[in-house]
Amino acid sequence: MAVNVFQFRDARAAPDPVLEAGPVAHGPLSVPLVLDNGSFQARAGWACPGPDAGPEPRLQFRAVCARGRGGARGGTGPQVGNALGSLEPLRWMLRSPFDRNVPVNLELQELLLDYSFQHLGVSSQGCVDHPIVLTEAVCNPLYSRQMMSELLFECYRIPKVAYGIDSLFSFYYNRPKNSVSSGLIISSGYQCTHILPILEGRLDAKNCKRINLGGSQAAGYLQRLLQLKYPGHLAAITLSRMEEILHEHSYIAEDYMEELEKWRCPDYYENNVHKMQLPFSSKLLGSTLTAEEKQERRQQQLRRLQELNARRREEKLQLDQERLDRLLYVQELLEDGQMDQFHKALIELNMDSPEELQSYIQKLSSAVEQAKQKILQAEVNLEVDVVDSKPETPELEPLEPTLEDMDGVNDFEPLFSEEAPEVEKPVATVQPVFNLAAYHQLFVGTERIRAPEIIFQPSLIGEEQAGIAETLQYILDRYPKDVQDTLVQNVFLTGGNVMYPGMKARIERELLQMRPFQSSFQVQLASNPVLDAWYGARDWALDHLEDNGAWVTRKEYEEKVEYLKEHCASNIYVPIRLPKQASRASDAQASSRGSGGCGNGTGEQA
Repeated sequence: MAVNVFQFRDARAAPDPVLEAGPVAHGPLSVPLVLDNGSFQARAGWACPGPDAGPEPRLQFRAVCARGRGGARGGTGPQVGNALGSLEPLRWMLRSPFDRNVPVNLELQELLLDYSFQHLGVSSQGCVDHPIVLTEAVCNPLYSRQMMSELLFECYRIPKVAYGIDSLFSFYYNRPKNSVSSGLIISSGYQCTHILPILEGRLDAKNCKRINLGGSQAAGYLQRLLQLKYPGHLAAITLSRMEEILHEHSYIAEDYMEELEKWRCPDYYENNVHKMQLPFSSKLLGSTLTAEEKQERRQQQLRRLQELNARRREEKLQLDQERLDRLLYVQELLEDGQMDQFHKALIELNMDSPEELQSYIQKLSSAVEQAKQKILQAEVNLEVDVVDSKPETPELEPLEPTLEDMDGVNDFEPLFSEEAPEVEKPVATVQPVFNLAAYHQLFVGTERIRAPEIIFQPSLIGEEQAGIAETLQYILDRYPKDVQDTLVQNVFLTGGNVMYPGMKARIERELLQMRPFQSSFQVQLASNPVLDAWYGARDWALDHLEDNGAWVTRKEYEEKVEYLKEHCASNIYVPIRLPKQASRASDAQASSRGSGGCGNGTGEQA
């Protein structure tokens, strides 16, 4: 009976249908488009109140593109998102517009936007005549936002845009309505993990911290662990399957070392190990064939090799014969006295004299005769093999041992009694010994907790970074005691990489260890860590549709390209004070004074 055996789903994305034209207007204003521009998955939909827009974003697809070669797929051009189907055959061609979680390749970002607008049914001609709410990374670089605004306003000619942080949209979607709250947001995604302090409803950007680890690094670490454990299945241990194991079979240990000690117990291991069944085919196993079938297969291979060699000999003989006919024709020109044509033919053949021509003719004639003899000999041998192979078996079958032979065998039987059973029935004992299905199983034991543990212990993969607990303690230490107490009363978890079972309990345990004795704290998990950012952006767009103080319009973009408008879910402007660079002359003068002083001091000592 198979216990804890799971099949890989190897899910293949279905192409997204091109939806009908979306809602044009909501009252006197155009309906906003909400784009959650994630580094793992992009989500797009309309910001419509009520059930018109559906319970979820109308479009969800992987944020990757694949540019095929000129002849690939009939020259259909780049493939985007769910149109790629299975990612593994195209893994080496996949490109993402993101560096970590910041869009840097605007050409690929344009492909993602084209795909979104096309499949959402944007009906306006020559432009996207809808306001757009777009999510961005925490402390997004100004250059990245500037290039995104240029793409939206110059390429798509949108009327206005609003930028917001995905984790803040999720935070405000899960808070009570019309309430201003403080708290700590732990947002862990595909590429990064952020810890964001919120004070009086606004982001404290100066104390935000980022850990460069997320679901992507966990999948890569799990792939390395299983490939080292099962070197015979390197090709089958793909990143897509590792992501499936992370999403459906991994969990966060509340106490990592204590959990590892539990896995040392054989009973605990047997009850909790997950056996992932790789696909296999029993028809490919050679040991399941009988001796007669193996012999027949060898004979078929031998016949194919003989036919292949015979075909090659015939092709070579035909080429040699054509060249010989050409040389004989040139020789006839010499015999007929057509010297001009003969000399031209010699030049074409790259020969210098009639003697050289005669030598080539002799060599080719002998080679053609030898090839003909080899072909005839091979045909005769093949016929002899076919004729001789048939009577061999009937001649051996009627032979029966005589009484004298049986007496001789009985004398030697005690000497070979132990080896006899192995010789008598080799086929019956081979198949049950090797379990092909068990050979293609991956036993995922401690790997279930080791892969997601890297966001708490980055040193597991050799990263010199602080984990979530250390970073959380560092941020809290930057505030007074009363502010710390306020922040820990609302610790909010969001992002696709916090959906592991046990994540909330682990954060509570870490806070219990770092907070003072008998102090209180609250940890809340987002109702939907993956989609709440889109829901929050949708609700924000409906609430602030007429608030000009939160949207960057086309006129404002044309006047000030790098303009950023702040709101409750946006990044905030943080001035960066760079030290004034002294002029080269003053630097040179200061260095000369320093060197002169040293020289004088040395002279006085001398």
